Amino acid sequence: MPTKTKKNHTEQEKVEKYLDYILTIVKRRNPHEKEFLQAVKMFLHSLTSVFIKNPKYMEHNILERMVEPERVITFQVPWVDDHGKMQVNRGYRVQFNSAIGPYKGGLRFHPSVSTSIVKFLGFEQIFKNSLTGQPIGGGKGGADFNPKGKSNNEIMRFCQSFMTELAKYIGPDIDIPAGDIGVGKRELGYLFGQYKRISGQYHAGVLTGKGLSYGGSLGRTEATGYGTIYFVDEMLKDADLSLEDSTVVVSGSGNVSIYAMEKAISLGANVVACSDSDGYIYDENGINVETVKKVKEQNSDRIHAYLKEHQDAKYFSDCSGIWSIPCDVALPCATQNEIDRVEANQLLVNGVKAVAEGANMPCTSEAIRVFQTHDILFAPAKAVNAGGVAASALEMAQNSSRISWSFEEVDTMLQEIMKNIYTNCVQAAENYNHSGNLVIGADIAGFTKVADTMIEHGA
Repeated sequence: MPTKTKKNHTEQEKVEKYLDYILTIVKRRNPHEKEFLQAVKMFLHSLTSVFIKNPKYMEHNILERMVEPERVITFQVPWVDDHGKMQVNRGYRVQFNSAIGPYKGGLRFHPSVSTSIVKFLGFEQIFKNSLTGQPIGGGKGGADFNPKGKSNNEIMRFCQSFMTELAKYIGPDIDIPAGDIGVGKRELGYLFGQYKRISGQYHAGVLTGKGLSYGGSLGRTEATGYGTIYFVDEMLKDADLSLEDSTVVVSGSGNVSIYAMEKAISLGANVVACSDSDGYIYDENGINVETVKKVKEQNSDRIHAYLKEHQDAKYFSDCSGIWSIPCDVALPCATQNEIDRVEANQLLVNGVKAVAEGANMPCTSEAIRVFQTHDILFAPAKAVNAGGVAASALEMAQNSSRISWSFEEVDTMLQEIMKNIYTNCVQAAENYNHSGNLVIGADIAGFTKVADTMIEHGA
């Protein structure tokens, strides 16, 4: 074996041994946190070439520091329901990494929320925020509270109790939460009002995604969905493809899904299906986004209510069946692990050309392997859905400077940010001999900025 080849082989073995060591530590410390372990394992898989080329990251033991949150906060959230009965939920905030800025990440209210969920989301948020180019670190939070079926007064009382405890740990230069699943403008309004009462000051920059009357930004509601399509558009152009006349399937029917559909349709795509946790609708004439918006505004209605206005559409009760619909572009925008190997193979058989993750980690590692093995264009969540947090950073900038930008100004900046994210992912992949692999490109581009900053800050 030539000396240079032997040296490279030795260096790779050394790096792989180090990465295995890090994963062993994470498994030992977090044995039952399957979502967090999945996210870390998938991330470490991307970094071998980075550590071979930059041994300084091992010398400074950056990874062991990075996979351990700087702070994990759990707390009791007592609240009184409309029948006068005391209820108790559990609240969370994971402040994961503040190397490049204050912690930034949404709050999720959903029965599935757990330490594992918020840690996986917070870990991904580190690199997503890094990719935006904005000075924001990674964090995430929420509660195992389900707003569905609750009255406005119950939701208000829950939010006030939640913020009473959370307020001790956040601030415009410390940790800036936003919305996520189950936390929209209504919930953010109640949270902000309680923070204002507790602090006695009007810190508009303590939350993002706020209403326009008290420091919110035009374009923030649309940003994650629009940003998803801006990224996909760049990816398709690079492959001499186009959204125009493409058949698109989008899972979910929340803000990300709605505005991804809206922007895709505006670029000439034919969006034929969307879903909620109960099932999915298929409309071969093309989904009417305004009807979906109307359905979702009526909180008691599920997506099957779409059929009241569109009798030609079809409803199916198994939401996972949405991936059996033939399409050119698949956009999983609902929740984690919604596409496994089986669904990925179904999409492949039906001729899918591109898959982009609008939700956080909606594709399992096995599904991603199917897409990459068969040269399907695949774009990972930390790059694709970074538009939401990018617009949140723009909202923070407006709050700090006491100004308000027009929708067009925010949208133009968002387009530029998403284009830069795509370019940086492509470039990072090429620099480390993984040309065309956007998963590795996104991981490397997000990681190196944070890692270099951590080294500059010292131990």
